[in-house]
Amino acid sequence: MNSNFLVAAAAVIALSGCGKPAEKAAAPPATAAETVNLTIPAGVYKLDPNHAYLQWSVPHMGLSTYRAKFTRYDATVTLDPANLEASKVSVTIDPLSIRTDYPADYKATHAKSGYATWDEELGKSDRFAAGAKFPTITFNSTKVERTGPSTAKVTGDLTFAGVTKPVTLDVTLVGQTATHPFTKGGAFGVHAEGGFKRTDFGQAESPMNDISISFDAEFQQELPATPAAG
Repeated sequence: MNSNFLVAAAAVIALSGCGKPAEKAAAPPATAAETVNLTIPAGVYKLDPNHAYLQWSVPHMGLSTYRAKFTRYDATVTLDPANLEASKVSVTIDPLSIRTDYPADYKATHAKSGYATWDEELGKSDRFAAGAKFPTITFNSTKVERTGPSTAKVTGDLTFAGVTKPVTLDVTLVGQTATHPFTKGGAFGVHAEGGFKRTDFGQAESPMNDISISFDAEFQQELPATPAAG
């Protein structure tokens, strides 16, 4: 069983059949009236790890889609609601935090692998996330482009297994609040999707070459520390 990582979102759906469907005209850019009004304040927003889920998936032998997740990661958004294109996104992921919930006795069924668990092999092996050599996966945005009333494309440099390549995420704003009831600062939530090919990052050709990413997350505004009572 082969599969791979992740981190951070452009999914392409190919339709094939006997006849080629007519191509749809590209949607016009969102107008000012169509654009969602961002009511959250400008500032630095940190990932709320209690309300986040980072999943990756690969096709498995033409039979199914194999899914797993990362459990240790962080993300920061420097948000400018008045000029969304000037916003920045950065993500860091621990490749050794892969979790598959593999139910079998891995050592018994893969005695020659040299790894105690499937999660360990995916995280450490050079054939997969190469976390033994490269302990961090990173994504740093280089371009933010609004694509609709509540959507954007975020392109950035993904560094994975020691190789850096551009990757684009399709991001949808799920919700926002100018004053979170608990933190009292701004907050927002997004869903992001994207993908990349393992061969683009120096790995061998495989039937499971295409990695898809799905990321759901809430972000909380970083507020100044409250001065201690004197």
